[in-house]
Amino acid sequence: MANTYTQIYIQIVFAVKGRQNLIAKENREELHKFITGIVTNRGQKLFAVFAMPDHVHILVSIGPTILISDLVRDIKAGSSKFINDKNWINGRFNWQEGYGAFSYSKRGVDSVVKYIMNQEEHHKKKTFKNEYLGLLEKFEIEYDQKYLFEWIED
Repeated sequence: MANTYTQIYIQIVFAVKGRQNLIAKENREELHKFITGIVTNRGQKLFAVFAMPDHVHILVSIGPTILISDLVRDIKAGSSKFINDKNWINGRFNWQEGYGAFSYSKRGVDSVVKYIMNQEEHHKKKTFKNEYLGLLEKFEIEYDQKYLFEWIED
């Protein structure tokens, strides 16, 4: 698209199906690299990715030629296949349906990157459920409880 310029920063959050702790710490770096490859191959810029055992946070700069839903679909489908091909778990790995997508200004990028990269420390104090509901409230997103992720009471 000639003469089309954008600056759109999106934090994407999605969870393992059933909120099971299936992403092992020793596989995290390899999964991060794989997700980075998907984002890059789709022509988008990745600022941060961090996989907790039961969910993932990603910060991307997204251009005008791709829908957020298409990028998330590609990340989830590609990474599920990758995890299954690697046989990292017994049985079949899947992500839960749905995701959260939250927009930020250029000014907020550094703090969001720090937040994403500090997930392990962050989750010593706050559950994923509380974190996710907090994001929905912060961004004033109306939601129906029955359509949120399946929760494991931490």
